[in-house]
Amino acid sequence: MTTLKPLADRVVIKPSAAEEKTKGGIIVPDTAKEKPVWGEVLAAGPGRTTDEGKHIPMEVKVGDKVLYGKYSGTEITIDGEEMLIMRESDIFALMPKK
Repeated sequence: MTTLKPLADRVVIKPSAAEEKTKGGIIVPDTAKEKPVWGEVLAAGPGRTTDEGKHIPMEVKVGDKVLYGKYSGTEITIDGEEMLIMRESDIFALMPKK
């Protein structure tokens, strides 16, 4: 990945792959695949600054697996890889560590 440094409270996320098959074994065509809502944080900004000048650090860090809104963020492509860039507030939850 090209070095990409998000600003403020933005994160770069690599979406997880869309499901190819259902649990019952039915192959899902490309047109019917749902957008993934899980992904991995590839880069995170330093955090945001409040109107009073106080720095609020990021809660997510590189390598975290996160749950985000289906239509959150802006889709970007760098070096042939599709990614999303979004604000930390668009992230709903962290996936538990195994």
